[in-house]
Order: sequence, then C-alpha cells, then structure tokens
Amino acid sequence: MRVYLIGYMGSGKTTTSKRLASVLGLPCYDLDQLFEEQYKIDIPHFFERYDESLFRKLESQLLKDTLQLDQAIVATGGGTPCFYDNMQWMNEHGLTVYIQMQAESVFHRLKSSKRKRPLVAQKTDEELNEFIREHMRQRNIFYSQAHIIVKGESLDVKGLTEKILLAQKSLQK
Repeated sequence: MRVYLIGYMGSGKTTTSKRLASVLGLPCYDLDQLFEEQYKIDIPHFFERYDESLFRKLESQLLKDTLQLDQAIVATGGGTPCFYDNMQWMNEHGLTVYIQMQAESVFHRLKSSKRKRPLVAQKTDEELNEFIREHMRQRNIFYSQAHIIVKGESLDVKGLTEKILLAQKSLQK
C-alpha cells in the first residue's frame, strides 16, 4: 500500500503522515525532506538560487522515484499534485488522500509557522490572505481528484485509517 497525502501548504500532511505511519505500521516519507536530502539544499534556498520551474521538474522526478516504495505513507508538497501529470500518476500508483482546509485556517497556520515557505515569505497579512484564497481555488482542481477527501481541521487519524483500508480493498478488486 502506497498512500500519498496531498493538500495545501500548512494543511498538516507531514504530521498526519507520521501519525498514519505509526497506526498502519508503515514507513513514512516527506517529499520536501527527500528533496532537501537528495539535492543538499533546503527548499527556500533552492527557490532563491534557482526557480520554481526547475524545482517542480526535480520534484516530479523524485515523486516518480517513490514507486520503489511498496509500503509507505508519502507526504507531498502543496504544489506537487498541480504540476505535470503528478496527480494522475499518484492516483494510478497509490491511494491519494486530500487533507482539505479552509483558507482562514491555513492563513492562521502559515502566519504562526516557524518554517519559511518560499511562496508566501514576503507577504503582508492582507496579501497572504488573498494569495491563499486564490491559490487554493486554483489548486483545488487537482486536489479534488483524490481518492479520499478529509477535513483537516477535524482530522481523525483512526477514522482516516479505516477509510484508507476500505479504499485499498476496493482498489484491489
């Protein structure tokens, strides 16, 4: 079983991946962390030094490399499903779970986050709020293609685990 967690930045993909992995007894991987380990540069510095298009190309290649992981939970980057054929590829090679959040909730999480996020680093509160709303609207086209959609604000890992196991059975038929 290969499970891909998708959703907007700050939606809790990394935290949820660790909790799911613990419950399901599977290893978990974070695509952003794998990127930083493979390319020996953190993502904010990569964005400063290079550009987003190169990042997305390398990220897509790294995503395809997860095919080698037979049993795993993979937390993707917020933009991963939105470039190239990544969403279709994840749906064909695993089970996708969209952690859906309200824009207001994401705003508060990103505002108080200690982690630098290249796409929103220099924005005022008003700019950040507007950016999140518009960006989420654009990305939802991809996110909504997930096999499972759960509310991030009230995420129940036990309930999500049951949904994953049920979906896995129906996909194997």
